[in-house]
Amino acid sequence: MHDESTHHADQASFADMRESTADDWKIIGNEYRQFAAALPDRVLAHLKLLDGDFGGYPVDRLTHSLQTATRAYRDGRDEEYVVCALLHDIGDTLGSYNHPDVAAAILKPFVSPENFEMVEKHGLFQAYYFFHHLGLDRHLRDQFVGQPLYERTLEFCEKYDAPAFDRDYDTLPLSFFEPMLRRVMASPRQTIYAMQDAEPA
Repeated sequence: MHDESTHHADQASFADMRESTADDWKIIGNEYRQFAAALPDRVLAHLKLLDGDFGGYPVDRLTHSLQTATRAYRDGRDEEYVVCALLHDIGDTLGSYNHPDVAAAILKPFVSPENFEMVEKHGLFQAYYFFHHLGLDRHLRDQFVGQPLYERTLEFCEKYDAPAFDRDYDTLPLSFFEPMLRRVMASPRQTIYAMQDAEPA
């Protein structure tokens, strides 16, 4: 049986964070850098959970994600935008009631505010195409008319997200997008943990 009370040299010694020391945070910081560097691997693994998950749709959720990214890529969008398209529905597994928020949270440290907002709000814009069939308000996107995110998110849904349920479309595989994802997630643009070589503060 594992003894949780046993202290190891590669683990911090505190039982209460208020009693932590600089040496403790040096240990944690070293572990953090390795863990953070492997984030793309964890994101890819989670994205693969969408494989075979149809939810009643014409294509499974992974194919939809790949097809959205493929359409954006073939339309000449930059890598960051394409990665946003790839991950826009990654929150489906854990964020059943707010999947855009999950995707946006994952992407936020690595993308522009414009792309962050596009991912965060895409659910409200995509709702235009089906909410009326459910007796819901399809015009939720109208609250953003006149804001910069409106045209950007409208275009994302119209050109890439909404049409990406085509069984016959020549969708690129995940392996094609993996290098892009790794480049975009190589280093965060914004994070509270960016000080002193990305050690947590």
